[in-house]
Parts: sequence; C-alpha cells; structure tokens
Amino acid sequence: MRVRRVVTTRAGGVSKPPYDSFNLGRSVGDDPAAVAANRERLAGELGLPPDRLVWMEQVHGRNAVVVDGPAGEPVPVTDALVTAVPRLALVTLVADCVPVLLADPEAGVVGSVHAGRVGARIGVVPAALEAMRSAGAVLDRVEVLLGPSVCGECYEVPAAMRDDVEAHLPGSACTTRAGTPGLDLRAGLWRQLADAGVAKIGLDPRCTVEDTTLFSHRRNGTTGRLAALIWIDE
Repeated sequence: MRVRRVVTTRAGGVSKPPYDSFNLGRSVGDDPAAVAANRERLAGELGLPPDRLVWMEQVHGRNAVVVDGPAGEPVPVTDALVTAVPRLALVTLVADCVPVLLADPEAGVVGSVHAGRVGARIGVVPAALEAMRSAGAVLDRVEVLLGPSVCGECYEVPAAMRDDVEAHLPGSACTTRAGTPGLDLRAGLWRQLADAGVAKIGLDPRCTVEDTTLFSHRRNGTTGRLAALIWIDE
C-alpha cells in the first residue's frame, strides 16, 4: 500500500489578511465561507471527496481515536486520529505545534497527531502509537514524519516550564538563539519515538516562526492554520 503525506502552506487560498490565504482552521476567526472554500480546494487538489478528510476538535490533550469512515463533523475532543481505511485522510491543524504523521505501510495503518507543548508533555504520541497497535500496526515498522513547527532556537519559555517539559519529554530542553531557556519539541518527540521502537523518523526542518510561507501564531498572533495530512492510497 502507498502512504501519502501532505503539508500545506499559506499560499493558494481565498482567506483575507491576517489569514491569508490558505487558512484551513475554522476556529481562528476567519470568514467561514473562505475556510469552507479552502477546504474544498484542498480536497480537490488531493483528489479526494471532501467527506474523506477527517478533522479533529483539537484540545491539546492526549486522546487518540480510531476512525473507520468519514465524519460529518470534527472528531470531538481528540488530538490524534488513526485509521486502517484507505483513502481516508487524517488532518492535523497547526501554527507552531508539531504535526506528527505516522504509518505502518505493511499493515495499512496511519495516524495523524497534533503535538503541542501540553500534548507532547502528557503523551499524545505514545497514545497514538498504542491506538495504531490496536489497529494492527507493528511499532518497528512504523514510519514517522515530524512536520514543520516552531524550532528550539525560536521557542522561548520560562525556565521552570522548560524543566517541567524536559522531565516528561526528555530531550526537549534547549537554549534559544537569544540564550534563553527554550523547548525543541521535535527533538523530544524524536527521542520518545526512538525509545518506543520506531526506527524510521523523518523531520521537516522548517520553522514556522522563521518561514513566512507558513502560519505561525507565535510570530503573528491572529493567523490561520496549515494542515498536515496522511492517508492510504490504494
């Protein structure tokens, strides 16, 4: 089975500033009609019916849900989706948090995770891995892409917060470009995945704060959301 992964940028949509232009988030204050048009275009560009895109009501938690078909509304109160259904694209929305795309191509099981500071700290990725295993995945066959997010050089936090996250997600503590306490969530998630037995881990090196082609809440405040999607293409 072939696994498809897509990460969108700001370009190509109809949303007006400050959401310009390919905002896919419905809960950030953008015109709902513009978001709907952007989502319809996304589905069309992917060659999927709009109802084959499954969205989440992301809450910075660690709930992981296995889905077995299209959902008319975002899956409530979850930050990770898993499926073994072909041509069902799982969507994560971000604007600095880490989108984590997982797949066991042999089993035909994929997962999409929203891993912000809180979710990463409390274990949303291990929850997603367990949900994948329950759906038939084998961890040492799982392939992961850690998508674009705020990098450690840009993610300044109080020292106590850095130390707390490091205690729960070892490897995430760092120092920013300014020499202040920081977090590199992708580094911590990389170690967590490797410790779980995941052998193939890829990294999109783009920083959402530094790369103005991407949405960044930390850089812009009110802004849109980009999407990271994964699905099985028969």
